[in-house]
Amino acid sequence: MGRGKIVLNVVSMILSISIMVLVVIVVLKTGKVAHDFGYRIFTEPAMEETPGEDKTVKIKKDMSPLELGNLLEEKQLVDSGALFMLQLHVLDYDDKLKPGTYTLNTSQTAKEMMQVLSEEETEESAE
Repeated sequence: MGRGKIVLNVVSMILSISIMVLVVIVVLKTGKVAHDFGYRIFTEPAMEETPGEDKTVKIKKDMSPLELGNLLEEKQLVDSGALFMLQLHVLDYDDKLKPGTYTLNTSQTAKEMMQVLSEEETEESAE
């Protein structure tokens, strides 16, 4: 009976160590993904080098930040519409965007696009 108890304790200890190692690996991987995503919010590069390509974007009055991000992603102005939505919120541009028609360039960063989109309505949108 003493041997069975020792074997059970050894198996229990190996199982506990394995679970702790697994938890540490999951925490490290999750932390890396979170760090990389957070880093991208503030440092996401432009899609292309200068001169880039001009693209026309129409911002509607009732467009949500996610819809805008998805539109910019479709036009290949940003890599991720969801990331752009978070950038809008973190950089405090989500309530500053103005409806209108804008010309954006693939060599602009997300922040540069936000600055353009938060200016007064363009002449084209006043029509």
